[in-house]
Amino acid sequence: MELVQGRIVTDDVEGLAAFHARLVGTPVVLNEYYVEVPAGALSVGFSKRRFTEYGEDQAAPPGGLQLQDEIILDFLASDVDAEYERIAALRVAWVLPPTTQPWGNRSMIFRDPGGSLVSVFSRSEGVPG
Repeated sequence: MELVQGRIVTDDVEGLAAFHARLVGTPVVLNEYYVEVPAGALSVGFSKRRFTEYGEDQAAPPGGLQLQDEIILDFLASDVDAEYERIAALRVAWVLPPTTQPWGNRSMIFRDPGGSLVSVFSRSEGVPG
């Protein structure tokens, strides 16, 4: 089995797909139902919420649990600081400005227009991939 895509379920497929296409610098054909944004070896997909709706008895969390976990989309860049101004111009909500992490990677984290966390990072020499 091979992971080929992370997908965000949203009511704003066009808006989020357009944002992420600008983020990675790739053109995409937008529609309101489903869009894939190529991002290197994998893609980020966006699908309309109604296409993933389920009945109460199908895929609900066990025991009535409320889901609280989040995902982060990680994008590798050669130079985080060089990407900062370009990404700031997209008017993102910053969570973490460019910072050197204790393990040596340089990273920044922000929320996309739909509220999902996005990390852009670069590896330092000697930090394993």
